[in-house]
Amino acid sequence: MLGRSEIFRAAAIVALIAVAITALVVTNRRHSAPIAETPPTIVTPASDDLSAELRRCSALGPQDAEDPHCVAVWEENRQRFFGRPARPLPPQTPPGAAAPATPSKGDAR
Repeated sequence: MLGRSEIFRAAAIVALIAVAITALVVTNRRHSAPIAETPPTIVTPASDDLSAELRRCSALGPQDAEDPHCVAVWEENRQRFFGRPARPLPPQTPPGAAAPATPSKGDAR
């Protein structure tokens, strides 16, 4: 048969398990307020049109790799990411115009 101390020990364990289950039930029954999703706001300087050019080039998709202006824009973005100060973007050539035949330093791979 079980001794008196063993019965108290078993009762204490059962009570602790009951308290833990009760605490879990109470916390799961609380209804949290719905979290409102707010889109992040991005602040860009008005004089820098690199972001607009990056969006335009991203919209081109695979044609982006063929557009020399977009290649220059992505290179400028990489340089700024690595800490080089901003410099003016090259002028954009109109669609259909012949691109200048100047090799860039990244062409020799």
